[in-house]
Amino acid sequence: MPHVDSEPSASSARTYDPAAMREHYRAAGFDEADLADDPFRQFTRWFEDAVGSGLFEPNAMVVSTADARGRPSSRTVLMKSFDERGFVFYTNYGSRKGRELGENPHVALLFPWHPIARQVIVTGIARRTGRDETAAYFRTRPHGSQLGAWASSQSTVVGSREELDRSYEELADRYPPGEQVPVPPEWGGFRVVPEAVEFWQGRENRLHDRLRYVRPPEEEGGWRVERLYP
Repeated sequence: MPHVDSEPSASSARTYDPAAMREHYRAAGFDEADLADDPFRQFTRWFEDAVGSGLFEPNAMVVSTADARGRPSSRTVLMKSFDERGFVFYTNYGSRKGRELGENPHVALLFPWHPIARQVIVTGIARRTGRDETAAYFRTRPHGSQLGAWASSQSTVVGSREELDRSYEELADRYPPGEQVPVPPEWGGFRVVPEAVEFWQGRENRLHDRLRYVRPPEEEGGWRVERLYP
């Protein structure tokens, strides 16, 4: 990682040239013969590789949404489950991403596994999970995280850190450890149902391998695989 001064001056900032920062990928090739029959099995393979590599939070993904006028926003969240139905994450439905998905359900997910020179990009439609599924997951969260879901009116303006901490402490007094915390009514999951899933493998000279599964019309069945120019 490039060194960054804790308090860089204008002169020191000029010593860093982003255009000169580059890594040279030399990973093995990735071709159609390597692919699983569907993107979920292929994702499982790569996710297991990411976990096995010791990558920090391999389930972290960038979620990109857009409002009804098409204005985009992105943030990093943690994927909490996946199967042949899609990829699930949880949030406050009143947050910016929650509101935008309510207006425009089209969404993109990006798993940026840079240390192993891989990325996975999912595009599809976000649908709310059922309350039973949401409650089952909420019960697995640490007690403090359950309280945090109540304490934070996510994405809205807060007057100070002290105000947030005070809200949390009040909840901690109301629900001490061992006491069940109810699921907040405006908190829940989204399942992203893929329309396309791209697997990106870094290669030398920026000639990367990009293989994309595309869901064809329902009457055709199966998944179509496309190779993209890098």
